[in-house]
Amino acid sequence: MRMSIGQTIEIIYLDKAGNITQRKIEVNGIRDGRIRAKCLSTGASRVFLAANILSWRPLQERRHA
Repeated sequence: MRMSIGQTIEIIYLDKAGNITQRKIEVNGIRDGRIRAKCLSTGASRVFLAANILSWRPLQERRHA
C-alpha cells in the first residue's frame, strides 16, 4: 500500500527528541523521504521524515446521511 497526495492517514511517528506520537494528517507532498502534511489535530503544516514513520494506515472518509 502506498501513501498518496491528498490522502488522509493516521501515523505513529518517532520525533527527533525520541518521543512517539500518534497523529492524523492530510498528505500535501512526498519527496526525498519527506512528507509534507497538515496535522489535523493542530491545523499546523508539518514535515515528517518517512524513515521515522513507524506505522501508518489510511483513514476512511466519513459520509454523512
